[in-house]
Formats: sequence, C-alpha cells, structure tokens
Amino acid sequence: MAVADWFTVARAAAAPFVVLLFEWDFHHHDYWATALFAVAMATDWFDGQLARRSGRASALGSLLDPVADKLLVLSVLIVLVDRGIFDGWIVAAIVARELLVSGLRLAALERGTVVQARDLGKLKTWAQALAALLGGLAAANLVADAVAWWALLVALVLTWVSGLDYARLAPSLLREQATGAGAESTFSSNPARRQTLS
Repeated sequence: MAVADWFTVARAAAAPFVVLLFEWDFHHHDYWATALFAVAMATDWFDGQLARRSGRASALGSLLDPVADKLLVLSVLIVLVDRGIFDGWIVAAIVARELLVSGLRLAALERGTVVQARDLGKLKTWAQALAALLGGLAAANLVADAVAWWALLVALVLTWVSGLDYARLAPSLLREQATGAGAESTFSSNPARRQTLS
C-alpha cells in the first residue's frame, strides 16, 4: 500500500479508540477523545496532499477513504447521542442518507462505473466532521450544546442536499455500462483520489 493508504487505514483504526475514550470515564476523557478525533480527521487532508503530490491514484485508497471518514465521523455522532449532546433523529437521518448513497455507489460499481466525488459530497463530509468536533467540545464543556446542535443541523441539511444531488444522477449512473478497463482508468486518472466517493 502507498503511504497515503496507510493514513486512511490509521483513520479507520482510530474510530474504536475515539469511542473508547468518550465512554471510558476518567479525568478529561472527553478532551482526549476529541483531540484524537481531530488528529484522525486531519489525516484526510494529509493523505489527499500526498496523493496529489505523487500524481498517482490508488483504487484501494479511493474505496477505503470514504469508508474511513464515515466510520470515524458516524461513530462519534452516535456516541454523542448517548451522551445527550445530539438528537437521535438527526443522526439517524444522516446515517440513512449515507447508507442509501453507499448503496448507489455499489450498484454503479457493479456496472463498472466509479462514482466520483461531487463538491457537495466533500462539503457535507467536513460539515459532519465539524459538527462531531463541536459535539466533542460540548461534551468537554468547552462550547455550548446548542452550538454543536446547530452545526449538526446544518450538516444534516447539506447531507441530504448532497444525497439528492447523487439521486438526480442515479438513473444515468445505473444505466452506464462502462468496461472494467474504463473503470480502472477512472481511478488512475484522478489525481485527488482521496476525495473520491465522499
């Protein structure tokens, strides 16, 4: 695996440790959990930079990167529901959208079509991450719960707007019958492969 891929693996591996720190009751545990989450999410920027500088796209990285992002962010959002920071219905709506769009990507991939990231998809990922970060800070009593709640509501709106954007493209994506070689070239021609499938 490339160095950028190891950053992605590390981000996914950090998720259970972030959850553990939020749930393990010791002095300042929320600070440590939030700090680890912030560092782990920062690797998304680093591996993107590495991919762009190398000019090489990794099919493995393109598949793993969004999975790592979702695993980390959604884990924190769910934990913060248990902590009373976020409303369960908002987080459930976000999870539902992620599952639906992931299903669309898998269906398209079976037809040899790689669904590239759209700007709204990138924006919603970082909106969710910011909401999770603010939620962690709220759990640590560094910001008001209301600040985190409104940030998550904004993330919810962006999440579903981007989901509808993908849904608008779904009929053409699912009809497309690209060849296996064409799908591979889509991966390799994307210099910012860490931003794909967000």
